[in-house]
Amino acid sequence: MIRLASPRPRLRLVSLALTLVMLAFVVRLLQVQAVDASAYAAKAEQNRYLTHTLAAERGEITDRNGVDLAISADANDITADPTMFTPKMTKVDDAPEQAAALLGPILDKEPAEIAHKLRTKGTRYVLLARRQTPQVWTQIKDLQSALADKAETDKTAVNVLAGVFQEPSSKRVYPNGDLGAGILGWVNADGKGGGGIEQQLNKELAGKDGKVRYAQSGGREVPTADNTETPAVAGSDVELTIDRDIQWAAQNAISEQVKKSKADRGYVLVQDNKTGEVLAMANAPGFDPNDLSEADSAALGNAALQDAFEPGSTAKVMSMAAVLEENAATPSTRVTVPNRLHRGDRLFKDDVDHPTWYLTLNGVLAKSSNIGTILATGQLGKTQKKANQVLYSYLRKFGIGRYTGLGFPGETAGLLAPAEKWSTSQQYTIPFGQGVSINAMQAASVYSTIANGGVRVEPTLVRGTRGPDGRFTSAAKPKKTRVVSEKTAKTLAQMLESVVDDEEGTGTKARIPGYRVAGKTGTANRVDPATGRYRGYTSSFAGFAPADNPRVTVYCAIQNATKGSYFGGQICGPVYKKVLEFALKTLQVPPTGEEAARLPVTFKP
Repeated sequence: MIRLASPRPRLRLVSLALTLVMLAFVVRLLQVQAVDASAYAAKAEQNRYLTHTLAAERGEITDRNGVDLAISADANDITADPTMFTPKMTKVDDAPEQAAALLGPILDKEPAEIAHKLRTKGTRYVLLARRQTPQVWTQIKDLQSALADKAETDKTAVNVLAGVFQEPSSKRVYPNGDLGAGILGWVNADGKGGGGIEQQLNKELAGKDGKVRYAQSGGREVPTADNTETPAVAGSDVELTIDRDIQWAAQNAISEQVKKSKADRGYVLVQDNKTGEVLAMANAPGFDPNDLSEADSAALGNAALQDAFEPGSTAKVMSMAAVLEENAATPSTRVTVPNRLHRGDRLFKDDVDHPTWYLTLNGVLAKSSNIGTILATGQLGKTQKKANQVLYSYLRKFGIGRYTGLGFPGETAGLLAPAEKWSTSQQYTIPFGQGVSINAMQAASVYSTIANGGVRVEPTLVRGTRGPDGRFTSAAKPKKTRVVSEKTAKTLAQMLESVVDDEEGTGTKARIPGYRVAGKTGTANRVDPATGRYRGYTSSFAGFAPADNPRVTVYCAIQNATKGSYFGGQICGPVYKKVLEFALKTLQVPPTGEEAARLPVTFKP
């Protein structure tokens, strides 16, 4: 007989296998529910909950009267959940490409770029486009609705845009277009200041972003789940010293003249000489910060602060200030000016050939004589070396070779070598504004110093900030420095008046009926920034009014005029007059009614 084997070994083996399997399940269960419970809970929480940033509303920038110069308008960030574009979710293999083909024209982006983002793995959030207008989101919503309706009636159709969402955001808008763009700057794609005040005060303007955390399912928020939100803190508003209307007048005037003269560029500054506040800072050509794609890269920035150039004869006022303050001469001191003057290794001349001029010191300034200025500043010391050191000390006190105090991005300090390093030619050219470089704000500040009785007030562009709580915080008071005495400043104002008022002066085109106007012309050889060699001219005009009770300083400079005259008195004088006249009327500055001093220009030998 055949006897069956005992089933017990097999049962034991099966029991052992089942026990091992059950033991594995128990160990895994203990690991999931006890040992690694917190890690798995956190992972589940991460997949269930989404955290999004709540962008803080950027502060506004206004002029001194509260007129909006930069504001933030409602916009949307367009986002997507890549998991909703997978073949498993959409039942098609090319859902990202289909969606990208629809979104590309709306978002003005390449479809391939969008499709690449929609295929991102390991995330449920991608940003497709920042700061889109409400109209853009409306277009996307309309497409989503149309695709959803089609999917309901046609089971083969797919709503490939179901995973596209929007987040409230804001877009920077400049209501006045290119007005004051050099001052304001712009906001880049990341929402940060990319230039100008937007960059300089980005921290104050930007505020502090918040965040929201919410439960989601299928890309949609679960309204009954616990949500947490940290509110965003809005940025502070910034109030500038700029007057929108004066800025417009300055920008319009310089733009017209630059175009008429076919010049490379030009700038106009208007400053309240008593407070140091900048009322206008205009550049031409400019740019529209609303659309940087159309901007000329050479026009971006603020040339009035970033260009370094040799000022020419407008700098002679500093030489005259040193001569008067050091008691080396008076306005009536006689200066015999030959047609040529040999100094060092050069033969110097004036702008025009002339017989020997018999000028007073006042006449040297009125007729803008280079030779006369060299002769006058030579009296500052017993030796030329000593005279150089004295002149250098005054140039430094006027702010030459150092930053203006504005703290503006990209500002140049200009170039002023120490007196002991002046070359043989520099020691004679620096007195009449060649061999030294400045920016336009420094030039304006020199004349504001004279207008302010010899006290230099650091220029300011910002009056203060207003926080989200509505509290206004004034900007720090500007630093004040005594440069020359009040007596010297008053004498210089009278001498500058001769430049405009006297028929032999070079600034007659800057006269304003009813007002006493002080001014100075400048026509300097210009260093071409592209080649580093002299080519063309820097034409300029600087001054203030009323001459006997100054309130407003105006400085104008035009670079490389190629059509018509290039003399500062001819092309910058009219701009100076137009802007100064507008500023005086806007600020309601009345004429003083006093008669001009009419200092002598010439003398009889």
